[in-house]
Amino acid sequence: MRFRKATGGLVEILALEEREGGSWEALIRPSKKVPAGTDLTNDDGDSVIRIGETSDIGTRYVYPLHESMQELFHKYGEVPLPPYIEGSLEDDERYQTVFANRESSVAAPTAGLHLTEETLEQCLNLGVQVTKLELSVGIGTFRPISTEKIENHIMHGESYALSEDTWALCKQAKRVVAVGTTVVRALESVAITGKLVGRTDLFIAPGFEFKIVDALMTNFHLPRSSLLVMIDAFVGKRWKELYRIALKEDYRFLSFGDAMFVERPK
Repeated sequence: MRFRKATGGLVEILALEEREGGSWEALIRPSKKVPAGTDLTNDDGDSVIRIGETSDIGTRYVYPLHESMQELFHKYGEVPLPPYIEGSLEDDERYQTVFANRESSVAAPTAGLHLTEETLEQCLNLGVQVTKLELSVGIGTFRPISTEKIENHIMHGESYALSEDTWALCKQAKRVVAVGTTVVRALESVAITGKLVGRTDLFIAPGFEFKIVDALMTNFHLPRSSLLVMIDAFVGKRWKELYRIALKEDYRFLSFGDAMFVERPK
């Protein structure tokens, strides 16, 4: 969403997650030029959002003034596309999975973009049991690792929710195939904590002992990303050969790119 300061200039807000007391955690740009207490207005000059303090991780707290944040989304919002996608989409549904049903993610769980209703139907016809969980993809998905040592990287938390039936299917299955790295984090977090609904800051790096996921469909990721570190943990050093093939064959990376299917070594 884009609004104006009383002193002039546009401010861009990427709403991340609702917090207690009616505030939202958000990324704003330009953050340094917008002090706490600043009211932002729409084109009619009506105040719509108040900017709050900075969080411990550098995000800002924002407060909708007269309408709910969801109402502001529908009035002023745009699909928050990654910065490497230039321009806008002709169809906003292009950046939604076919099974999305609630507004809670900052970005699409991109592996799911490869699935259509027809593909899922074919899987069911082959005897595959397809089950779903709720994911709230956070900024940790696309934030690069900035620490000198990988193990010092701190993951941004993400909310998830599984039904008892979904978890029972996963535990009984001969092979669990996760569609996307966020699904892996959610399932492995449940295996560790036993909590079907919660928030995970699990950082999966080499040495991690997987308890539930056997195979993974995922897109190709950039260097210095926590997602690539997870692939290293999942398949071992042969991930480098997989990426060499992808580069040689001119595979597409990132959100609208190609995907790979990998299995964990037995």
